[in-house]
Amino acid sequence: MTKKIRTEEVDHLFEAILTLQNKDECYQFFEDVCTVNELLSLAQRYEVAQMLRNKNTYLEIAEKTGASTATISRVNRSLNYGNDGYDMVFKRLNNE
Repeated sequence: MTKKIRTEEVDHLFEAILTLQNKDECYQFFEDVCTVNELLSLAQRYEVAQMLRNKNTYLEIAEKTGASTATISRVNRSLNYGNDGYDMVFKRLNNE
């Protein structure tokens, strides 16, 4: 069963996120929207993605981030078979 991600509610959330103007505003908003564990999990996945793109091994990534091999595998699958969202962001950050 595939969950539909493109909903009116998700659109509203993304529109709200797009209004944020700086890192402090992001902290304010995401601390209200997410639990601490949810936010830390998102940040961990992002770090895992960066390390995978930098050719770090699963062991190196697990040791540095504390991510499980299952999490690392899921992120790796997203990098290889996902919607290229991570790569889009990485490219934009490297061009700044």
